[in-house]
Amino acid sequence: MKWIKAASASPRGRFIGVIYLSYFLLAILAQVLGQHRFSAFSDATNLISNIVYLTLAFLFFFLFRPVNRIISLIAAIVSAAGCVIGTIAIFDTVTPLISPLWFFGPYCVLLGYLIFKSTFLPRILGVLMALAGVGWLIYLSPLEKYSVLYIEIVGILAEASLMLWLIVKGVNKLKWEEALRLMPGST
Repeated sequence: MKWIKAASASPRGRFIGVIYLSYFLLAILAQVLGQHRFSAFSDATNLISNIVYLTLAFLFFFLFRPVNRIISLIAAIVSAAGCVIGTIAIFDTVTPLISPLWFFGPYCVLLGYLIFKSTFLPRILGVLMALAGVGWLIYLSPLEKYSVLYIEIVGILAEASLMLWLIVKGVNKLKWEEALRLMPGST
């Protein structure tokens, strides 16, 4: 765990942004392949994108652990559960009873909270992520038919903003290191 503390926060933030981008590109590729009736390739690409997203959740856990260790852990577990459900849905021919969005929505809300409470990322990114999470939960309700376009716009805007911020700016290294020092149990 010392290597995590020793690593520079800003390059780590940029690395997380690149992982985030690779997830987006893989997810889009899987959709394109599925639309062109390359279902085996689409399924394989979806599986890889779920693994990349699981990796992303793990990286976010370590990034936001100084903000709140418990909430960061809960967010990572919720995201992992969503990835597992999404992976099962790839190989199960029956429509899944549980949508991955039941996990992805709360994950976005928790991530939004962690971003908002952090001092090393802009608070607006946290607000956008929390709104996206609430939107994904609304997407699962009967209200979805009235607001699907807005939900998708907010979701894409929030995640793309966070991804681009991480790639271009990373995180404020000094504030991340300060949060790490203030974390209970750190030396």
